[in-house]
Amino acid sequence: MNVFASFIAALLKYNTPLLYGTVGEIVTEKSGSLNLGVEGTMAIGAIGGLLIGCKADSLLIGILASFFIAALCGLFFAFMTVTLQANQNVTGLTITTFGLGLYFFIGNGFKSAGKWPDMLQCEGFLESTKPINIPLLSKIPFFGEAFFSQSIFVYLGIIIAVVMWWYLKYTKPGLRIRSVGENPAAADAVGINVTLYKYIHIGIGSGVMGIGGLLMAVNLSGSFEGSKCWIDGYGWISIALVIFAKWNTLLAILGTFVFGIFNTLQVFGPTLAEKFPGVLGWLNKIPPQFMKALPFVITAVVLVITSISNKKNDQPAAIGRNYYREER
Repeated sequence: MNVFASFIAALLKYNTPLLYGTVGEIVTEKSGSLNLGVEGTMAIGAIGGLLIGCKADSLLIGILASFFIAALCGLFFAFMTVTLQANQNVTGLTITTFGLGLYFFIGNGFKSAGKWPDMLQCEGFLESTKPINIPLLSKIPFFGEAFFSQSIFVYLGIIIAVVMWWYLKYTKPGLRIRSVGENPAAADAVGINVTLYKYIHIGIGSGVMGIGGLLMAVNLSGSFEGSKCWIDGYGWISIALVIFAKWNTLLAILGTFVFGIFNTLQVFGPTLAEKFPGVLGWLNKIPPQFMKALPFVITAVVLVITSISNKKNDQPAAIGRNYYREER
């Protein structure tokens, strides 16, 4: 049972960035905007949050910095697609390309100048990233270690997902932004400021993505590699998880857990096979290259199944389409 508890604990720790990316994209898409720049937004939020957080030696400042820096990316996306009416797909891909490029430019610049921060030396920042044991609940056998001894990032991610679900479903601003995503012309006709609502929610959604990027940086101990980005495709998986979660931030928690199982098997597969050879011994026979590709394979399968399904989903009706007020 200890092995399975460690498996679940690692699953939550290393896959919660998917939850941040998915929730952020859901908030963005509820406004009727399709942002394919999740990967780049997370990368910019990650490197900005880490550098500022380590400089201030404060995780809170790092989280706020990653949120606001990533939110600026969202506001740029909003300016291009809402104000200038640029193509949303092209703009999102541009943000991904720009974000990754800026990530490597800043990282290589700091590293070559010998100014890259050592996260292990930032005691205040590092201390705040350690697991927090919830009183009483963390002592429960199996469940305590698996679910109630996690870092602040895991708890914060779940709280954000629940709050966003409540906000979108039960509040007046949430109802308004949903109406903007469904029919911006009708929303505009009843006096809703479509442009303002889009700007605000695209910014908030992008900011949430940035926090997920910072978590990925923390999970990798802030170690910068000049040829590989911390985000490593999680942004693209997050976009697919939006469909899996049916644009519901609560279901995004479940989607993160399910996808996380396949992702975590890359590391825990051999251990599980050794501990339970009779049941899970077959895990040792799977090539590691396939295990690494498995999350992306599952993503493709989800997209195919969703595309051929005739069942109604909760995708906003106006998603991906720019709103021209003059055509109302």
